[in-house]
Amino acid sequence: MQIKKLPIEFVTARPILQTIEKAGYEAYFVGGSVRDTILQDNIHDVDIATSAYPSEIKALFPKTIDTGIKHGTVMILSGQNKYEVTTFRTESGYQDFRRPDKVTFVRSLAEDLKRRDFTVNALALKEDGTVVDLFNGLQDLKDHILRAVGKPEERFHEDALRMMRAIRFASKLDFTIEAATEAAIKHHAELLEKIAVERILVEFNKMMMGQKPVKGIRYFLETGLYAFCPQLNEQLPKLKRLLKIREDTHLKNENQVWLLMCRVLTISSNQSHHFLKAWKTSNELISAVSNGLDLFEAMDQNAVSEQILFQTGKTVIKDVLTVANVLPNAGNSDQLLDRYEALPIKNSHELKINGGILLKAHITTPGPQLGKLLAILLNKVLTGKIENKQPDLLLEAKKIVSED
Repeated sequence: MQIKKLPIEFVTARPILQTIEKAGYEAYFVGGSVRDTILQDNIHDVDIATSAYPSEIKALFPKTIDTGIKHGTVMILSGQNKYEVTTFRTESGYQDFRRPDKVTFVRSLAEDLKRRDFTVNALALKEDGTVVDLFNGLQDLKDHILRAVGKPEERFHEDALRMMRAIRFASKLDFTIEAATEAAIKHHAELLEKIAVERILVEFNKMMMGQKPVKGIRYFLETGLYAFCPQLNEQLPKLKRLLKIREDTHLKNENQVWLLMCRVLTISSNQSHHFLKAWKTSNELISAVSNGLDLFEAMDQNAVSEQILFQTGKTVIKDVLTVANVLPNAGNSDQLLDRYEALPIKNSHELKINGGILLKAHITTPGPQLGKLLAILLNKVLTGKIENKQPDLLLEAKKIVSED
């Protein structure tokens, strides 16, 4: 197979391959960018594999960075572009089920490709667009099949994260995992415990944001991988609710992923902090999900106030509405965005009064009462009981203090 029209990313990188080949070595585009080009999807990172050793690559190009020199990777700087070029290699000894204990540089493309995870990712592309397919990856692409290269048990022992990558690709590409590959995932699911939570989190998020998340979720549950993820071991009955989300679900960000997870697991705003910490998520995500769950709980009780809408903010309100749209019985979500847009202020900094003004006017003194007074004034503005004007707010503040 030859690709007649290469994506611009490959066209721009062709001089790199040509320079390497002119020096007598082999060089190919490899990995997901080749797969996605054949599938006519957008490509992202352009990875290059070569028979040239790192020292030989560095001798060919004036500007390089040793990004992963021990594993054979050199970054070539070409104008505004950066390309990671990795020497063909074999790997052995995976005591941590993630990284090889030994890397050996080789001159053989076949030796390099056979260590890769799935046949659809083991394709190589020459600079002229010719596809090198040593493991029937093109047929698997055509059939929408995800199949491990060689023996799946060996691939997953080499890198247990590949099991999560399998279900991620099933969701992302809408592929079916081949029977022997799926059986090996079931058999080795417990190896996932050997993998850092942060790495599992990345794959889980990508799976949930794929084009067919229900397919990925089904594999996640049926293979038993869920049991070796933080806080999920005893949650199978609730996790099965994920299979009932809309088939056309398309989550756009991590906030939506974890709002959905907390909803199906009936995790409250207060409980979400512990749950998300176990998954090693960011503090920003924890805060956003907590606010979103507060809004969901108010929706459940048909008691969404202006204060909750203000606290939640437009971005998270949109995330909540997206999740509500894929779940049955999500609560009353009508006009939430309209109500938010109608708020007199959207940010506490827009309040025409602050602690400094109140202190300067000698209305109150520093301490807890100052924060309490500002909160009362903010709520009165949000509910339309007073206009957001400094003279009005000062008068109201004096009134509140005198009544205490």
